[in-house]
Amino acid sequence: MTEESITRGTVGLGFVAMTPDAVYWTELRPWDKGRSVLVRHTAQSGAKDISAPDHTVRSRVHEYGGRAFAAAGDTAWYLNDTDKRIYRVVQEGTPEPITQDDGTDYADFLPDPARSRLIAVAERSRPGQEAENLLVAIDFDGHVTPLAEGADFYAAPRLSPDGQKLAWIEWYHPNMPWDGTLCREAQLDANGTPTTLRTVAGGTDTSVFQPEYAPDGRLYYVSDESGFWNLYRDGDPPAHYKAQAEFGLPHWQFGMRTYAFLDTHTAVVTFAVAGEWRLALFDLDTGKATPIDLPWCRFDGLLAQGNRAVFCGARPDGPAAIVQLTFGGAQPETILRAASSTDIPDGSISRPQAITFPTENDQVAHAFFYAPANADYCPMDGERPPLIVMGHGGPTGQADSGYSAKVQFWTTRGFAVADVNYGGSTGYGRAYRRRLLGQWGIVDVDDCCNAAKYLVAEGLVDPDRLIIVGGSAGGYTTLSALAFRSVFKAGRSSYGIGDLETLARDTHKFESRYLDSLIGPWPQEKAVYHARSPLHHTDGLDCPILFLQGAEDKVVPPNQAEAMVEVLKEKGLPVAYLLFQGEGHGFRGAESVRAALQAELSFYGQIFDFTPAGDISPISITNLRS
Repeated sequence: MTEESITRGTVGLGFVAMTPDAVYWTELRPWDKGRSVLVRHTAQSGAKDISAPDHTVRSRVHEYGGRAFAAAGDTAWYLNDTDKRIYRVVQEGTPEPITQDDGTDYADFLPDPARSRLIAVAERSRPGQEAENLLVAIDFDGHVTPLAEGADFYAAPRLSPDGQKLAWIEWYHPNMPWDGTLCREAQLDANGTPTTLRTVAGGTDTSVFQPEYAPDGRLYYVSDESGFWNLYRDGDPPAHYKAQAEFGLPHWQFGMRTYAFLDTHTAVVTFAVAGEWRLALFDLDTGKATPIDLPWCRFDGLLAQGNRAVFCGARPDGPAAIVQLTFGGAQPETILRAASSTDIPDGSISRPQAITFPTENDQVAHAFFYAPANADYCPMDGERPPLIVMGHGGPTGQADSGYSAKVQFWTTRGFAVADVNYGGSTGYGRAYRRRLLGQWGIVDVDDCCNAAKYLVAEGLVDPDRLIIVGGSAGGYTTLSALAFRSVFKAGRSSYGIGDLETLARDTHKFESRYLDSLIGPWPQEKAVYHARSPLHHTDGLDCPILFLQGAEDKVVPPNQAEAMVEVLKEKGLPVAYLLFQGEGHGFRGAESVRAALQAELSFYGQIFDFTPAGDISPISITNLRS
C-alpha cells in the first residue's frame, strides 16, 4: 500500500444524524485541505453535500470537538469552523447563518423544534481566564440564552419526548469525564427555562455516560458504578442491566453514543467484551441481549429511528463505512458511504490477532498483532520481520480491531505491527482503566515494552529491529520508553510530550487538570513531573528518533518537540524533525499525511539500511553516520 492510496479518494467518516427521510454525516476530505463537509443522504437523491463549499463543519469545544451538526424534519444546522457561526440549511438549499461571529464555539446540537431553537454546549473564551462552558438555547433567529452554567464542563443534552424535561452530564475539575460526572435533569417551564433541578446519578468517583430518554419518557444512562460501564434505568422501578461488559466510552468528543431505542421495549446496543466491540438487540424488559451477526467490529455514533439504525462502522478487513440497518426489512444492511474505494487483494490484508501477554506485577495486558501480509511477496527463509509497537493516544483511549490503512501501509511492506491496549485503556472495565492513575509513564511503558518482548519470545519478530511509535499521549509513551528502557532501536513521536511540566502549564482547559490523576497535582508533585519527563532524562536515549509536529497544535505545542530535538542534536544522536504548517493536533490534509508517511518510511530505511519501495524522497537526518 502506498501513501498516495491512503489519501486519494479516502475520506474520514464522522458522526451521523437521522430523520425519518434522511441520514446525515460528516466527511473529512484530506485532498481538500482537510475540510469537513456535511452530507445528506436520501433514498431518492442519494448523497449530496449540503454545507457551503468554503465551510468546514467542525467544533473545537473541549479542543477535540465532536458532532457539530444536527437535523430535524427537512432542516439541518451546522457549525462552520472558520467563522464560528451556526448555519441553517433546508434540504439541499443555501446555508444561512443564524448566529453572530462573536468567538463563541458550539457543539452537541439538540433540536427543540417545538420552541424554535437549538440546545447546545457553548464555550466562550475569556482573556486571562479559563474558557467558560455552559448549556445554551439558540433561537432560530440567533438569540442565545443560558440554560445551565457553573459547572466546568457540559455534554450530552437530551430532551424528553414530551419536551418537558432536559437531561445532561456535567463535571468539575480535576475530574475527566471518565473519572466522575453527574447526570442532571431539569424540569422545563412553558418557555423552556429550567426550573426544578435534580441529580440522577454519578459523583466524583462515578462516571456517567450518555443519558437518553426512551419513547415512553423513562430516562436511561450508562454508569461505571459496578466496575463496568453498564446500562441503567432511572425511575420507579429503577434497573441495572448487569454485565461484565463496557457499554460506555471515554467522553473525548461530543456525539458519542452506544445505544439507541427502537421502541419502548427494545434498544440496539454496542458494547465491548475484553476490548472487542459487538452489536446486539437489547430487551429492556428482560435485559437479554441478542447478538446481531455483522462483519463490523466498531459502531460509532449509534442512532435509531423507527425500524432503522445508523452508525459509522469499522471492520477488520476493509474500510470504514456509514451503515444503515433495517430491522424486519428485505435488505437488512445498506452501505450509504464507504470511506475508501481502494481495492486491496485479500492476501495483502493483515487481519488483527488479539493477544494477551504477561506484564509487570503479575498482571496481563492486551494488544492487536498484525503480521506482515503481501500477496506478491514472501519473507526470506529464517528472517523475522521488524516490529512497530503502537501506543494509542489519550492515554485514556483504546486500540480496536478496525481496519487501519496506515497499519496496512506497514504490513504490506514487511513490517509487523502491535497496537497495544496498555493498562489505562478502555474496553476492559474500570479496574484496568485505573491502572494508569498516578502511573503514566510507567504502566504504559512497561506494557509496550512487554508486548515487544512477548512477540520476540514467540519468534514472531526481529529483536534487533524493534520500533515504538505514538502520537500525543502515545508520543509521550514512545519518548519515555526510549529514555527509560532499553528495548527499542528507533522511535517516532507525533506531537508527543517530552516535558510534563510544560504540558501542565500550557495545555487547554479540558485537559488542564488531567495530569492530576495521571501524575499528581501540579505544582505540589513537581519532582514527579521532572522524574517522568523524557526531556530531563536524555542520558538514557541511545537510538534514532523522528519527530512530526503540527505548527498550530494547541494541545501539545511545537516547543515540546523542538526542545527534545535540540537535546538529541547536542548528544550526537540521529534525529529528524518535520513541522507541518496549518496542522494542529493530528494531521488532516492529504499532503501532510503523505509527507509524514514518506518521512517515516525513509527514516527507517536509512536507520535499518534498506531501500524503501516506491518513489520515496529521503528525509534529512541530523547526526546520521554512514
